[in-house]
Amino acid sequence: MTQKLTILFDLDGTLVDTAPDLMTAHNHVMEKFGYNTKSIDEIRNYLGKGAAVMIGRSLYSEAKKELSKITDQKIKDEMVNEFINFYGKNIVKESKLINGVYNFLQWAKKNNISMGVCTNKQEHLSVDLLKKIKIYDFFEYVAGRNTFEFCKPDPRHLTNTIEIMSGNINKSLMIGDSENDAEAAQSAGIPMILLEGGYTDKKVDQIYHDHLIKDFIGLEKIISSYL
Repeated sequence: MTQKLTILFDLDGTLVDTAPDLMTAHNHVMEKFGYNTKSIDEIRNYLGKGAAVMIGRSLYSEAKKELSKITDQKIKDEMVNEFINFYGKNIVKESKLINGVYNFLQWAKKNNISMGVCTNKQEHLSVDLLKKIKIYDFFEYVAGRNTFEFCKPDPRHLTNTIEIMSGNINKSLMIGDSENDAEAAQSAGIPMILLEGGYTDKKVDQIYHDHLIKDFIGLEKIISSYL
C-alpha cells in the first residue's frame, strides 16, 4: 500500500496527560532530598487563580527553580537518577490518554497513515509508557531525547525520524503542544497542529501553528485535507 501521509506526535501533553505521574515523581525526589513539595492544586494554580494553568509548565518550572539552588553536581545527578528510577516504576499510575487520541489513531491506521513519536522524554521511558497505555503498536518509530545526538527544537529530530520511516517531508506534519514541537516543525518545513493547554509557558499566539485543536475529537477532518 502506498503511504499517504506521515504524522509525528509529541508525547507528554499531546498524546498522554502525564502530569500527575510526573508530579508524583517530582515530589518524591524533592521530599527525599529535603526540598519543598507541591500539591496538584498548587501546581494547577501556579500562575494565579482563574488562569488556564498548564500543569506541565508549573512542574518543570518548579523543578528547575529547586535544582538551580543546588550547586553540588553529584547531588543533582543523584536527584535526576532518583526521578528517572521512581518515575519509570510509576509511569502509568494516573496518566491517561488525551481525549479522542485512541479513536483518532485507529482512524489514521485504517487510512494508511504512517505515525511516529518525537519526544524529548528518554526513549526507554517513552516506549514503556506507550506500551503500558496500550498505543505503542500504532507507531512505526519512537524517537526520544537520547535517540539521536539532538532533540527538539532541532528539526533533525523530526526529519531523521521521517527518513527512518521512509516518509516524504512534503507529506508529513507534526502534532504537539509546545514551542519545542512548533519550532522543530517550522524549521523542518512541515505543517504544525498545536494542542491547546500543553506543557509550555507560552501563549497560543506566541507559538507557530497551522491549526489549533483542544483535543483529538474531530481531528480527522483536518488531517483529511492533507490526504
